[in-house]
Amino acid sequence: MQLQLLKQVYRQIATTPKPFVKWAGGKRQLIPILNENLPKTFGTYYEPFLGGGALLFHILAERKAQKCSISDLNSDLVLTYTAIRNRIDELISSLKNHERNYQKDSKTYYYSVRESNPRSEIEKTSRLLFLNRTCFNGLYRVNSKGKFNVPLGSYTNPNIVNEDNLRSVSAILQSSKVAIKCRDFESVLRDAKKGDLVYFDPPYQPVSETANFTSYTNKSFTYEDLNRLAELCMKLDSKGCKVLLSNSDSKEVAEIFSNKSWKINKIRANRSINSNSKKRTGHFELLIKNY
Repeated sequence: MQLQLLKQVYRQIATTPKPFVKWAGGKRQLIPILNENLPKTFGTYYEPFLGGGALLFHILAERKAQKCSISDLNSDLVLTYTAIRNRIDELISSLKNHERNYQKDSKTYYYSVRESNPRSEIEKTSRLLFLNRTCFNGLYRVNSKGKFNVPLGSYTNPNIVNEDNLRSVSAILQSSKVAIKCRDFESVLRDAKKGDLVYFDPPYQPVSETANFTSYTNKSFTYEDLNRLAELCMKLDSKGCKVLLSNSDSKEVAEIFSNKSWKINKIRANRSINSNSKKRTGHFELLIKNY
């Protein structure tokens, strides 16, 4: 028993935590560029559009004592972070049950889980992780009623449990000064102080008529929301906060942040969730900062 516990602790230490969900617009591939653009020093780190949390995990791995305040409007996603931090053993047990049932009859089981509406925190969380690992392209999308509506993906052996990474994420969230909240992005203005770093990675502005995916929650991120975000960035700038923002290489975004306070860098990025694999490369996005 003791040996098993030691092995578990070793795995947690040996595994660098990484995003446990595949999320549209995830930043894992851009970590080297984002890291180059981080300020050398900053107070509390805020991330109000958390998603997969790639930059969060990078910062926590590099800066052990870093104070962080993370949030998202997607209540199921926020619940998943807290369940991984607080109830990891129960969660892994539930995921292993999903894995066993999926292996028996993947199609029938997938759609039965997709239609289900569990009430317990653990079952809600394991449902989200199971669907994310087995749905088409790992795409998280809900309709106007907040119902997950992505079809089954074509996988031979999806990594449904991914235990080492989940335990590593749990360990770093437990040992770090991380506050996890479900709230609108504007709430960060009440808390952020001079010298703090705020990273915004919102649903991107469409760059074409067909590129209109903003459905992470049942409320789409509109052009009015983008303007609201820009106004918030200006207020944070005036408070002396360090602001870093990712968004699409669109005319609207460039115009909104054309003020001399902002430095705009155009960077290359891939789109891992595009249903057409030929359209996943050759994209650019904007990295905007005030420092």
